Amino acid sequence: MTRTPLRPLATILQARQNGADHKAIEKENIRQRHEEMRGAARQRAEGRLLVLGVMFLAAFSIIGIRMGTLSQSEVVEPRSSTGGARIMAQRADIVDRNGRILATNIETHSLYAQPQQMIDKERVAQELVRIFPDMNEQRLLKDFTGKRKFLWVRKKLSPEQKQAVHDIGDPGLLFGPREMRLYPNGKLAAHILGGAGFGREGVSAAEVIGVAGVEKTFDDILRDPANGGKALTLSLDLTIQAAMERVLFGGMKLLNAKGAAAVLMDAHSGEVIALSSMPDFDPNDRPRPIPTEAGSESPLFNRALQGVYELGSTFKIFTTAQALELGLVTPETVIETKGPMKVHGYTIGEFENKNYGKISVTDIIVKSSNRGTGRIALDVGAERQQEFLESLGMFDPTKIEVVEATGGKPLKPSKWTDLSAVTISYGHGLSATPLHLAAAYAAIANGGHKIEPTILRQDGAKYGPRVMSQAVAEASVDMLRKVVTEGTASMGEVPGYHVAGKTGTADKPKPNGGYYEDKVINTFASVFPAHDPKYVLVVTLDEPVETMGEEPRRTAGWTAVPVASEIIGRVAPLLGLLPHVEPVELTDITLAAN
Repeated sequence: MTRTPLRPLATILQARQNGADHKAIEKENIRQRHEEMRGAARQRAEGRLLVLGVMFLAAFSIIGIRMGTLSQSEVVEPRSSTGGARIMAQRADIVDRNGRILATNIETHSLYAQPQQMIDKERVAQELVRIFPDMNEQRLLKDFTGKRKFLWVRKKLSPEQKQAVHDIGDPGLLFGPREMRLYPNGKLAAHILGGAGFGREGVSAAEVIGVAGVEKTFDDILRDPANGGKALTLSLDLTIQAAMERVLFGGMKLLNAKGAAAVLMDAHSGEVIALSSMPDFDPNDRPRPIPTEAGSESPLFNRALQGVYELGSTFKIFTTAQALELGLVTPETVIETKGPMKVHGYTIGEFENKNYGKISVTDIIVKSSNRGTGRIALDVGAERQQEFLESLGMFDPTKIEVVEATGGKPLKPSKWTDLSAVTISYGHGLSATPLHLAAAYAAIANGGHKIEPTILRQDGAKYGPRVMSQAVAEASVDMLRKVVTEGTASMGEVPGYHVAGKTGTADKPKPNGGYYEDKVINTFASVFPAHDPKYVLVVTLDEPVETMGEEPRRTAGWTAVPVASEIIGRVAPLLGLLPHVEPVELTDITLAAN
């Protein structure tokens, strides 16, 4: 901008010549300059007021439109959030097949501290240790007197603990709302449910996520708001699960076993009605994992789904069923079981060096002859044996919807020789889980169809491909029935329910190779009722020993069988099965007159 001098020299000289006052010229120039400045300032102010007015008008218009929109919409409660990040806290319930709660949510509070707001830090530390004895007073005081402006004290509080902390009365202790997972039945079905924990956390909310079991498998579904909070329905029956766990725990303690597992499955739908692993845990207070090398000793280890064991003579029925299917034998075919029997230089013996001589295929199962089963396996052949066991699902992890099941991959020999075929025919050399065994026995029980185990409730039968004929399946059940009535599982009979099954006593392998002489894994795989098979029950005990007699007894007939029998006796009525009572002949009655 060009500035005009207040005292232009030419104008002043001319004014002096004319005798005028040259100071008036300067005053007039100052006046004109001020006038121009005021005009410019006024113009700027008017422009700013116009812009500000337009902005206010726009803001009020937007607010008015938004208020009008909200007045026409339905009220929706907002989700909890913190720090601008949205945290979904709600999680759907898990229920059993009858709708009874297995897992739900409860409202609770977390406790956090802002040390800069505390009045008496030493007193606060002392009082907190009194309320929470597991805390360290010195550690708390160090945290309170450090540079931290925020720290978590407790992620979840009971109402009593919250009140006790509130009574401390220090403004530096603050509460945040929480929603936590609750398992109202405690340890019941712990290995199936798994447990949940906190994911993302904020002061006013925390994300609840599954950490194991079906909680982890179905985590996305349980957290998805689109499902409208619909409960996840499992195939488990809470009452039957409780009865089975009670008997299994008692049997494990009575028989001095270090662990136990049991699976009860519907042979036609594949539904797992009850599944238990001992020792167990409380998912409300899930313990920390222990080192990998001792993982199988942890209560978190699911022996029914992750425990891969040699299941002993329970495999013998598969060998005979395949031979029947191939037409190589009939139940009455006589097989020579007399020793010696050597395969690739290895001697095949019998339990307690028994010699059964020439016996029928049925008696091979009833008496549990290793040599008889081995000779049938050689007739079947290693390649065909592999194909049959694979069709039963014995080579891959089960597809049950529990995350731990992926770790239960069967162990099979790298090279399947004739020796492998013989030893696997009686349950040594191939390791699988109790659930694998239950699924394979279900194929026998349901008339020959493969079954995929499931933890979700199903509607009706869910048959897979046929793995054996109806006639072979029925003949196999008849042989298993005779194991209970005449053979090694005589303690397995439950009056009215016609139990059929096979015992299995397998030497426990050492970690570095070989087998223990006095440690076994015992299994009883059963089907009931035998005249109309509906359910399969597998019971496995780790290192059991029965000590009530003169000498310790470790076979499955003395350990796993009576436990399974007691379970069937408890759960069969709960399953709605009516006892089948066969009519007995009345003794002759002689009428005599007085």
